[in-house]
Amino acid sequence: MAGRGLTERRAQQKRYKEDVEREGKAFFPHAMFHDTVMSLVVVCVIIGLACVWYFTSGEEPEDVGWLGPRYTDEADPGTTSFVPRPDWFFYFLFYLLRIFKWPETVVLGTVGIPTIALVLLLALPFVDLRRERRILRRPVALVAAILTVISMGVLTYKGATAKESLPAENVLKVPEWAEKQGFAGDEQALAGAKLFAQAGCQNCHTYLGTGIANAGAPDLSEIGAEEGKDQDYFVRYVGNPAQFGNQVMPAFLGLGEENLKAIGAFLAASKGEK
Repeated sequence: MAGRGLTERRAQQKRYKEDVEREGKAFFPHAMFHDTVMSLVVVCVIIGLACVWYFTSGEEPEDVGWLGPRYTDEADPGTTSFVPRPDWFFYFLFYLLRIFKWPETVVLGTVGIPTIALVLLLALPFVDLRRERRILRRPVALVAAILTVISMGVLTYKGATAKESLPAENVLKVPEWAEKQGFAGDEQALAGAKLFAQAGCQNCHTYLGTGIANAGAPDLSEIGAEEGKDQDYFVRYVGNPAQFGNQVMPAFLGLGEENLKAIGAFLAASKGEK
């Protein structure tokens, strides 16, 4: 079988060379013309997208148009509420990472799937040795291309429409948290809950279904029910997580003792929904 396959490939290569000699086209002007037309198409698409972006957006940052705002607010280097997002062409990877949970399966989204896709792409020329170029006669390649486009399109759409946990929205949920957790009458815990929502803590932590789980940060909805974790413990932990072996979470000593005590009271009162 192997010998016959090699003989067939040699015969195909011979026929291919004969066809090129008999019907071949010179690089100039034929190949250059094709490249020029394709380059012109790409440039026209880019110009078209730029025109759509410009004419559908407005002068205000809120008027985002079809492809994003024309202007955005100036960057604030001191913000604690910024929610980073990638450029639109990375939205599919952005949402892919949301599917996998830290730390159990996140390596699949960051290393596994991209590596597998790259290996398959590199191996394709060595696996598919047929000289057939008409796409309708290559069902496997056609199906694979369609599935790739659909999956990337869906992931891009999901990434573009994914809702982020904004501090202003989280602050509005503080009364709901207090009612569910039972600390509505504790002024210090209420103040701590507002600080927790405003300081960007939910960029990494989740609380009663709100926030984003990043870098292995735990859900804090029932953190106060764990043994030995009282207000003093949380004051020391939030102030300097490194002393407890947490090298990922930043220190919040800059909040001041009063604010740390308020956050500590809030976390200590978070024992789960009543």
